[in-house]
Amino acid sequence: MNSGCNNGEVDTPASPLALDPKLPTRLHAQLHSFRRRPHWALPAKLALLLASLAPCAFASGASALPLNQPAPEFALTDLNHKRLDLHAYRGKVILLDFWATWCAPCQVEIPHFIDWQNEYKSRGLQVIGISMDDDPASAKKLYLRLRMNYPVALGDAKLGQSYGGIYGLPVTFLIDRDGRIRAEYQGAADLGMIEAQMRSMLNRP
Repeated sequence: MNSGCNNGEVDTPASPLALDPKLPTRLHAQLHSFRRRPHWALPAKLALLLASLAPCAFASGASALPLNQPAPEFALTDLNHKRLDLHAYRGKVILLDFWATWCAPCQVEIPHFIDWQNEYKSRGLQVIGISMDDDPASAKKLYLRLRMNYPVALGDAKLGQSYGGIYGLPVTFLIDRDGRIRAEYQGAADLGMIEAQMRSMLNRP
């Protein structure tokens, strides 16, 4: 987990309506457009964007879903217009990554996931990406630019809720060969820790 987090505590960012001059122009414009709305009325995607800009968006060790439970099933159409069915990958170790194009930590992690898909595919790893972007064209553009070598589909609020609520990005789950969630990493996690646990799971039949 990000060393900037305090164990068991959430670093709460300042109110999203108190504008920081260092924030990108796009975010300023979005925040200005919602200044007169109550805080609870902020769109879900804007709330995710604010969370991604916080130094630490999650509590250390917090878990949206109980571990060792079956991963919620889903069947989507991926960015290449092919069926993406989680159940079809039963028997593999799955790294399930919720991300978005505007999430800076996500774009740091994705190249590592690409490398892992290449390195560990023969041992049974399957990376699956779920983009929480509204615009499929934006997701596809990044998908092509980074040469992502694993399936990616657009997610939505319903899918996010089935995984305990995706309130910040990135969120990464490790799912074992029997389809059970064995680990969850929220925010800018320790990639070495993710890889170590993933390799341990790959070593099990």
